Amino acid sequence: MTNTLYLPELREALAENNTAELREFCYALHPARTAEFMEGLTPLESWEVLRHADPAQRAEIFHYFDLDKQVEIIENVDRAEIGQLIGDMAPDDRVDLLEEVSPEVVSEVLPLVAPEERRDILRLQSYPEGTAGAVMTTDFARLSENLTVSEAIESVRNQAESSETVYYLYVVDDEDHLHGLVSLRQILLARPNVKIADIMERTVVSVGVLDDQEVVAQTIAKFDFQAIPVVDEEHHLVGIVTHDDVIDVVVEEAIEDAHRFGGMQPLVMGYLETHPLTMTWKRGVWLMILMCASLTTAMALNRYQGQFEAIAWLVLFLPLVISSGGNSGSQAATLVITALSSGDITSADWGRVLRRELLMGALLGGLLASIGLVAGLVVAPDVRGALVLPLTLTLVVAVGTLIGSVLPLVFRRLGLDPALMSNPIVAGIMDILGIMIYVEVALLLLSREMHVP
Repeated sequence: MTNTLYLPELREALAENNTAELREFCYALHPARTAEFMEGLTPLESWEVLRHADPAQRAEIFHYFDLDKQVEIIENVDRAEIGQLIGDMAPDDRVDLLEEVSPEVVSEVLPLVAPEERRDILRLQSYPEGTAGAVMTTDFARLSENLTVSEAIESVRNQAESSETVYYLYVVDDEDHLHGLVSLRQILLARPNVKIADIMERTVVSVGVLDDQEVVAQTIAKFDFQAIPVVDEEHHLVGIVTHDDVIDVVVEEAIEDAHRFGGMQPLVMGYLETHPLTMTWKRGVWLMILMCASLTTAMALNRYQGQFEAIAWLVLFLPLVISSGGNSGSQAATLVITALSSGDITSADWGRVLRRELLMGALLGGLLASIGLVAGLVVAPDVRGALVLPLTLTLVVAVGTLIGSVLPLVFRRLGLDPALMSNPIVAGIMDILGIMIYVEVALLLLSREMHVP
């Protein structure tokens, strides 16, 4: 819901070109709140307000605008002004934004960005999407191990304004090789004449510039870091990934996994921003795959039509059998995919996962079988017939947990996203297997009634 509290005053100040009032508005509140109160303005009106702020404050407020508003401002405002704005933004933020802007506009704006910032943009754009290099920032504080604490404090003071965080200070040599790390707390508590080399941590946890962003997020979460250094193959310090970037990664990955769990391709843009034709394609592809799986289920039913006609009461429990297999498989798939995403397990743990899920399948199958036995005794004409349902449920649930747990591990081993093995896919597989197991158990126990020699 748009916040309209200051909307009339802002429009009146714009109409009267009240510089003093507009400038005061840009500085009176936290930039996030300032951006919130500008939601009701058009992109160009919002930019007119931002013109009354200094470049650094302008970029800070702009950061909190919705992506659509940011893109429209970039594409419609004077290129020289946009060039300065891009240069003042955080390195990772401006690269992400330029990915959404039309290539023609980017080619016009980049030459107007300061050379150092332009080289930084091109360098960050060169890293593959979804890697540490694509989400890192190059604004961080460096120190030499030869500095004293008093000299380091002065150096931090000079770098603080252009650094995203100064809580962690990275110690490098003249060629930017990462040698160690020291926290701001350590520096403030140390004696002024002590060398940085004497107080720094030499064993530094880092990530590679091409490491998957999920690995980066898991590492930061594991060690509870505020930030983590990113190094290249020669151990040059090329950037850092901060905790706020990790939050964005976690949210992005969670949304993608949720879409895949639901049986559709992840959306690139928001739900309302995605074109209906694009949405149709992303949903339709998976619906067609699932429909083909359903047709296979129908073919399986057709194959065993004679057996079901011979003993009609078996049909009553068919939905129960296939849903139990699908539900148990979906449960296992969800647990394994979540554990893989959080780093709780890896593909190397397949043996332990397999043994655990076989045990769970036996226990869960036995639990459902006890209920199925009661239902079977009520409907089946004899005890032997009543045993079909509990025995089938035991086998179907065990197979469901096995399929649901193994397939995500196989996908991860193949380098694919385990979430591709979504719940509808697992349920579709178990529909077919459930029918086959059900009929084969019935044939085993009721061969005479089903006229099978």
